[in-house]
Amino acid sequence: MTDAQYMMGIDFGTEGVRVGIFDGDGSPVGFSSSTYGTDHPHSGWAEQDPDEWWSALGEAVPAALRDGDITGGHIAGISVDATASTVLAVDADGRPLRPAILWMDVRAAEQAERVSATNDPALKYSGGGNVSAEFGLPKALWLRDHEPESYDATSHILDCADWVTQRLTGEHTASINTTTCMYYFDRDEGGWPRGLYEKLEATDLLDKLPQEQDVVDVGQPVGGLRREVAEELGLRPDTPVAEGSVDAYAGALGLGVVEPGTLALITGSSHVVIAQSAEPVHDPGFWGAYTHAMIPGLYTIEAGQASTGSVVAWFKNQLADGVLPVAEQRGVDPYDILGEMASEVPVGSEGLLVLDYFQGNRSPHTDPHARGAISGLSLSHGLGHLFRAVIEGICYGTEDILSTLRDNGYVPKMNVVSGGPAKSELWMQIHADVSNVPITFTEVSEGPVLGAAIQAAVAADIYPDLPTAAKSMVRFGRTIEPDAERHEEYRFWVERYRELYRGIRDVQHDVVEHLRASAREPAR
Repeated sequence: MTDAQYMMGIDFGTEGVRVGIFDGDGSPVGFSSSTYGTDHPHSGWAEQDPDEWWSALGEAVPAALRDGDITGGHIAGISVDATASTVLAVDADGRPLRPAILWMDVRAAEQAERVSATNDPALKYSGGGNVSAEFGLPKALWLRDHEPESYDATSHILDCADWVTQRLTGEHTASINTTTCMYYFDRDEGGWPRGLYEKLEATDLLDKLPQEQDVVDVGQPVGGLRREVAEELGLRPDTPVAEGSVDAYAGALGLGVVEPGTLALITGSSHVVIAQSAEPVHDPGFWGAYTHAMIPGLYTIEAGQASTGSVVAWFKNQLADGVLPVAEQRGVDPYDILGEMASEVPVGSEGLLVLDYFQGNRSPHTDPHARGAISGLSLSHGLGHLFRAVIEGICYGTEDILSTLRDNGYVPKMNVVSGGPAKSELWMQIHADVSNVPITFTEVSEGPVLGAAIQAAVAADIYPDLPTAAKSMVRFGRTIEPDAERHEEYRFWVERYRELYRGIRDVQHDVVEHLRASAREPAR
């Protein structure tokens, strides 16, 4: 290696940007983060200001360099991952024309239903079933339907990671990861599924999406860092910038999930399951299998839960004020206090069931009209019961996904986990017990940041491809084994969780429709 021997991974998450610097063996050298806000103008909506992303990046990059006690000249490659579909409408100069529509935003439910109704062959990536309102295509259609002036002024519609990469390099490319997983791009079938867009009477949208020659594989070099950006961030001009990816897919890279039969559980504000398969697998209960979306020649399966860590954060912020002074007095995190309380509660939380659908259900129901629920409350229940029930409900939702994969013949041989919730021993043990699977950790817990650095290592020509880079930069640590007795107890509660959704689904749909018809939640 030359003096430029470190890789920089940039992860734009829901609550902030994380910047990690790693050496060629995947050892962390420097780390920093900076937060930004999310606006929720209406129920089911979520927006962010791209200028806040860039300001946060401007704080985090120099701080990571200082933390690693290195200069920008030591960075050999850079890559970005981000939440998706987090949709931006920009002008010809790349300037956003409105706030970004965040991944968790489900306002485009009507447009998603229109896409589903086409029954186009391209919908194999949606399992041939319901299309999620989280996808980029429904959100782009929503813009066309409800903000025609902004839409007409839009030169490009793109996702967060692609926008950041373009701002870093000045090159107008898009990742095959985002275009395939969020907009139905299919290289094996000639690129954009024009037939789908024709059925939607939306061929004009194809002019605002990246051209086929501009769709680049993950990890491939896009261009060098622009001089003015390098000066702003304290980096070296012309530093190679790799084509990026969706944060969950970068997280899978950072967990070493690059071979058939491996599965990653990336936790955070949401839970995302990413698995690699040697064969295409399609079902309404999950997304994919996507061809070439991450590793050329492999099929990638995706599933997930829209609200997990965000539900836990909501619980702490809205219902757990009483633990804050105790945590402050003891000098610990409030989550530690809540975890201690939940640990005293038996399996099943003494009859409490929580549906984690606070932002709708992503998998296996693809139901944007589903909402959260707490069932079984009695006067004997306390804060610890509620907190444990929230965690258990999230774990039941994950098991609902894994059982759907098993029903389709996909049984993963390795399950690797990362993200903030992975720091909770109680939470991860419940995951292992509910699903009767071992949970393996990597030495670097921030999977997406390491995954982005792995992408950067390929662009910097440190490694020839993503699998080689991942095998060289990811190291595995300890494993949590499931408890057979607790698993048997949880089987009862998992089935009740499924029945609860089926039992109140129609009521929740009626309520959402009523709110949409009122001034409290306008259709736009």
